[in-house]
Amino acid sequence: MGKRLEGMKTEKVQRSAHFSEASILFEAWGVRLTALLTWLMGAVNLLSAVRPAMMNRLALIRDAIPLEVRVGSRLTTALAGFALFLLAGGLWRRKRTAWLLTGLLLIVSVAAHLLKGLDVDEAGMAAGLVLLLILLRKSFYTYSDPPSLRQGLIVLFSAFGFTLAYGVAGFILTGLRSHHPVAFMDALHHTLAMLFTFYDPSPQLATGFSHYFAISIYMVGTATLGFALFMLIRPVLMRHPATPDERKRAAEIVATQGRTTTARLALFEDKRYYFTPGGSVIAYAVRGRGALALGDPIGPPEDTAAAIASFRTLCARNDWQPSFLYIPEESRELYQVAGFATLCIGNEAIIPLASFTLEGSQNKALRNAYNKLVRLDYTTRLYHPPLDESLLRELRPISDAWLSSLHGGEKYFFIGWFDDDYIGNSPVMVVRTPNGQIVAFANLISAYQKREITIDLMRHQHGMENGSMEFLFVSLLQWAKEQGYDTFSLGATTIFGKDRQPGDPRITRALYLIAAMVNRFYRFKGLHAFKEKFHPRWEARYLAYPGTATLPLILTTLIRVHSGDNFQWLYLRK
Repeated sequence: MGKRLEGMKTEKVQRSAHFSEASILFEAWGVRLTALLTWLMGAVNLLSAVRPAMMNRLALIRDAIPLEVRVGSRLTTALAGFALFLLAGGLWRRKRTAWLLTGLLLIVSVAAHLLKGLDVDEAGMAAGLVLLLILLRKSFYTYSDPPSLRQGLIVLFSAFGFTLAYGVAGFILTGLRSHHPVAFMDALHHTLAMLFTFYDPSPQLATGFSHYFAISIYMVGTATLGFALFMLIRPVLMRHPATPDERKRAAEIVATQGRTTTARLALFEDKRYYFTPGGSVIAYAVRGRGALALGDPIGPPEDTAAAIASFRTLCARNDWQPSFLYIPEESRELYQVAGFATLCIGNEAIIPLASFTLEGSQNKALRNAYNKLVRLDYTTRLYHPPLDESLLRELRPISDAWLSSLHGGEKYFFIGWFDDDYIGNSPVMVVRTPNGQIVAFANLISAYQKREITIDLMRHQHGMENGSMEFLFVSLLQWAKEQGYDTFSLGATTIFGKDRQPGDPRITRALYLIAAMVNRFYRFKGLHAFKEKFHPRWEARYLAYPGTATLPLILTTLIRVHSGDNFQWLYLRK
């Protein structure tokens, strides 16, 4: 009996899961179908506006409906078609505002189709689409940007007022030019008639200019209408940095739950924070519709899967495309279960410190470079925070000289940048020449709950002695080993530092073509070759993204946040 009940429960759970999957699939395809039908309805409106009405139907309404109303209905149908084209994209993105505006425009289209020539076929299609929108109303939940929404409404009403004033003034001036003065109330009547019945008043004005003036009114109205619709369906924009309370809360979670070297980077000022119900924090940045999170959610390991799903829901409601950068191999399956595709974008060089040594034939080149600098009386020293201002003044020119060779300035988001507060509160190891001049430095960040340490900024002077960077890194590794750390991360290099592999997916092969064009700026292969000297263990790092269609947007977002495009407010604030 117990086995039978257990079997019934299992069968019930399976049916429930199948029903849930079917519901999700139906909803997704319902949204796409609605968007496509809206686009097609826009095309139907435009074609119907220029197609002659059927004579038998036109005869039924000719005496009941004035000519200017029938002509106005054609123009109304055309403008509604234009607006439906714009709104179809918003429906595809599940925009609530687009759902509401589309419903209103379809109702207007039904009336316009009937008034211009009893086009019951087109009116029926529009009415059917209205019913479909009502049935799928809960599927359209994506927010629009509140300030842009308000701005769009302001633009809409301001445009109406401007167009009205423009029309009234134009009618009065046109009347004066034609020596047929137009009273203010008549000018107002003409303008309102143009805006709501779309008739051409040029025959009444009897001037050659009047026809072009009438067209200009429609051009102004159409342009402002299009801009207003764009503002009304704009994604949510992030206009302000995280608050001090959010930063304090994020720092507490990172200090107690951080287990990777990227955890420290989550506390930089170019990040926003999403706090999950399970106690995790996700550090991210938004550019346009792209939301890029750095690494795994930081928090209890058992909350990782729920945090990923929760962040995806947040992005869906804000009309963002979510992605996660720099996720490790062990987390990859969690993202795939959550519906993300994954792409290997780099490899992190990890050195087990217990086995690190300069002995052996394979380390001969590294050993010779290190011993050469020792013989030349080069020295290294680790400075613990807080650093003296005099030391920071020595490091700043080195950083500036190094940046000048990159043709691109500071980079952000998944690396740090030279900031006095940041560098001054980090451990820094420097390389000094025999006369005491600093020629290279690197600052260190730890992985909090994991016995791992890494460098962030690695900068040096031009024209320094060959082997100086090898000397710096060997000294760092020796120091970290003495301090009891388990591993040292040399940081990641992109996949473009390695040669292409025969089994690379098509997306990776396409990215290699892009990398070949920018390699002279970023020196992918040179950086990988330098780290290979230390014989590290290479661990893959991935980009998780919603799907192939979103990859151009995600990569654009990555480039923009890395270049500091999302960080302009900081300079304005300072």
